[in-house]
Amino acid sequence: MQIGAQLYTLRDYVTTEAGFIDALARCKAMGYAGVQISAVGCMNGENPEVDAKRARTLLDDHGLICCATHRPLGGLIENVQFEIDFHLTLGCSVVGISGVFDSGDEMPGYESFVNSAFKISDAFRPVGLKFAYHNHSHEFIREPNSKQTFFDYIATAGPKDLQFILDTYWVVNAGVDCADMMRNLRGRIDVVHAKDREVVSKSGPVMAPVGEGLMNWDAILLAASESGTRWMVVEQDVCLRDPFDCLRSSYDFLAARISG
Repeated sequence: MQIGAQLYTLRDYVTTEAGFIDALARCKAMGYAGVQISAVGCMNGENPEVDAKRARTLLDDHGLICCATHRPLGGLIENVQFEIDFHLTLGCSVVGISGVFDSGDEMPGYESFVNSAFKISDAFRPVGLKFAYHNHSHEFIREPNSKQTFFDYIATAGPKDLQFILDTYWVVNAGVDCADMMRNLRGRIDVVHAKDREVVSKSGPVMAPVGEGLMNWDAILLAASESGTRWMVVEQDVCLRDPFDCLRSSYDFLAARISG
């Protein structure tokens, strides 16, 4: 199991090519083996400062792998061939979306996603790409008049090879046992988003660097290993101190336990 850095954590620092290069160099120096390309501003837009070919060159120059992405669902539906070419150029096999947010937490939105997931997965499968869903907490709302959650529905009604970029913080935030969830998704979580959860005076629960919160990482890492997880990717949406320092602290904690 390798350790990656989710560049969404550094989104304010990667709006230019120079910032992107600096972020890659600093992540590599910390020990990270790869990065997830999400919210990299210099790669966005019709004429990005850094396209997929240039990004691949920069990744190779720094000895880093693109272990996953987050891409807009609309683009995956409307221009799947562009997305295929983009990810093959990057050398990245896990293509994720950040979640379903416009459903109003109602079944029609998830049904629409599942229908799209079949089409996207069918296009990805022949070229070795994997489509993945990243959870937050709202997927664990139960369907009306049912014991099944929306997450359960996606997992059972969607493609059997649909991957999940399982976010540890949001699973725990929803009151779900993270280790049990991982074992239930054996073979379907190549990538896990690792972030911790601590309680801060006057603020309540907040995101924290891995190992600085209250989550049971011994249980989580064991379950991830048993479930076939290939990448433990550090992501911290909100940092209470310098994001690079948070990434370093998380890496040091995970590296000591994964290697041990």
